[in-house]
Amino acid sequence: MTYGIIGVGAIGGFYGSKLAYSGQEVHFLSHSDYQFVKERGMQVDSCDGSFHLDHVNVYKNPTDMPTCDVVVVGLKTTNNHLLPELLPPLLHENTVVVLIQNGIGVEYDVQQMFPQLQLIGGLAFICSAKTEPGRVNHQCYGSINLANYSCRDEALFNSILNDFTKAGIQAASVPYDEARWKKAVWNMPFNGMTVALNTRTDLLLKNPATRQLIRDLMMEVVEASRALGVEGVDEAFVEKMIDMTDHMTPYSPSMKLDYDFHRPMEIHYLYTRPIEMAREAGYRMRKLEMLEAELRFLQG
Repeated sequence: MTYGIIGVGAIGGFYGSKLAYSGQEVHFLSHSDYQFVKERGMQVDSCDGSFHLDHVNVYKNPTDMPTCDVVVVGLKTTNNHLLPELLPPLLHENTVVVLIQNGIGVEYDVQQMFPQLQLIGGLAFICSAKTEPGRVNHQCYGSINLANYSCRDEALFNSILNDFTKAGIQAASVPYDEARWKKAVWNMPFNGMTVALNTRTDLLLKNPATRQLIRDLMMEVVEASRALGVEGVDEAFVEKMIDMTDHMTPYSPSMKLDYDFHRPMEIHYLYTRPIEMAREAGYRMRKLEMLEAELRFLQG
């Protein structure tokens, strides 16, 4: 299959490069890195084995790209307003778009933009960063869950899953709502707290007070998911996420990097949207509401 990558950052750069390195035909849309990658290729420094792509199909404009069977969107959700311009040149009748993005409600809004488009939610569990042109630093983890949102072709969905697996990526098929809310269990506490307290994930868990606060925030996400009728998100998963983070390389999540580099933070889909949905279902995420307000202040 032919893959297109929109957003060649820490996520799109990593998964797109893995697919290309495994032999898939991959086309990258990159604006700021275009000339560098065209001349020097892509470097992935990875805990699972580093590699370099000498020749990369890289483009500055979507109109120069071929249509693709699968388009992976690794943009920050703060740039989703660009999708009506970026996506159409890459689409044919049966194209599937995989949104590897943070937050709740992303697929719903993109579906409103493109009613006939086939969408898959991509939930990445990875510590990865990109702080210089053409180079991705993959520190640990790297698995991805794929959740079918509106893909009409089950065989095509399974082919995408197999391509990720063949590329050396641990990939699994998961129920959509469960997957999104499970990702929020980690994302909502750690992204915002590292910004609000100007710290890292490991330091939040080493301090007893903030360790308890992280757990409380995680449990608010669990209770919100229950209020919305989502199954499979429970206290045992909270303990699993805390244990995973205890063993994780000290890490600054994507929102912390955005704040440090003076980029807009993904507050809407990571906080505002799930908080509103929970409130409409009769549950108040009170501590996360406070964290959202702090992030809005810092963003301002």
